[in-house]
Amino acid sequence: MDEDIALLEDLIRVDSSTSNGNETGVAKILQKKLAEAGITAKLIAYAPGRDNLVAEINPDAPGPVLGFTGHEDVVDPGDPKAWTRGPFDPWIDGDRLYGRGSEDMKPGLAALTLTLIRLKQSGFTHHVRLLATVGEEYGLLGAEQLTKLGYVDDLAGLIVGEGGDNALKWGHGGSYNYRVLSHGRSAHSGNPKNGVNALSKLAQFYLAEQHLFDDVAPNPYIGEFVHSVTMLHGGTQINTIPDTAELRGNARPTPTFTNDQVTARFEGLVNKLNAEGDGTLEFQQIHNIIPVESDPHGKLLTVLRQAVKTERGLDFTPIFTQGATDASAFVKSANKFDVVWYGPTADVGATGHRIDEYVSIARFRHAQKIYEQVARQFFE
Repeated sequence: MDEDIALLEDLIRVDSSTSNGNETGVAKILQKKLAEAGITAKLIAYAPGRDNLVAEINPDAPGPVLGFTGHEDVVDPGDPKAWTRGPFDPWIDGDRLYGRGSEDMKPGLAALTLTLIRLKQSGFTHHVRLLATVGEEYGLLGAEQLTKLGYVDDLAGLIVGEGGDNALKWGHGGSYNYRVLSHGRSAHSGNPKNGVNALSKLAQFYLAEQHLFDDVAPNPYIGEFVHSVTMLHGGTQINTIPDTAELRGNARPTPTFTNDQVTARFEGLVNKLNAEGDGTLEFQQIHNIIPVESDPHGKLLTVLRQAVKTERGLDFTPIFTQGATDASAFVKSANKFDVVWYGPTADVGATGHRIDEYVSIARFRHAQKIYEQVARQFFE
């Protein structure tokens, strides 16, 4: 069997979904593959069963350092019975390789790993570092950890192995997750005036949130500010006034309407509603993922654009998009470096996070060659 495809299939077989948290299985497969090529990779534990991986070639070489990064986790597969085959039982049909994580983002991670190996085998002399992370799909956990440990403090550039291969990105928006807890007082539903219904004040927040950002000007790169209430829960018994209720939501900060401004709006609304009538709302921030802007005319994006043109015959105009990645954590380093995003996808649009997710095998092979070209041209 083709060794590149075999590596990708081995990675997909590992259930490293958000609820499972088994990224160590992915890290160990990569570690073994790298060791076979003479590259030492170390595992950096985030939690039991959850290991980041760091590997590099030519660590003592003078000059700039180029980073590769991809995440080891995948989103939950949903109902396994809805899949044509098991979500962690990869299968091939023509040019399509199916399975959870087959697009987001085990092909990018595999292709970056193979690129590191091929660079070493070719006698490449420059310093390249691979960072494989845990928990990207829920909180950028591994990227935050590796940033604090200093693994990006010397980077001159970073290639993120996802984001789609039908566009070149020079930046992306953020992602802001929050919860609002509502505190009331329980009572028998036959005597509701004896209690304070926690759902009532939460409903007020929900209705006000729909128009809370109406005056926010569109961002020139990605358009309207996006926000949604996505979860709502309250009450435990049908004949009891609930004393607690909870709402969760997501917003997408931009360079022109920042995470801090989002926080100020939500906290202002909560304070306003708390001053009106019984019951209390409590605002909590869950994840605070910032937008990322790189240089649209920088060397890294320039060489990526040329590599895509050489390998695929396509000349893409770089864009700024929605969708957060580990880059939002890595750019918190005091060190400033360019970031680009490129990862293999399906042949007819994105299928990540969907049932019967798949990647184009041809796109996977293209991506590995593109990463290798970028690395070589970056150091010229």
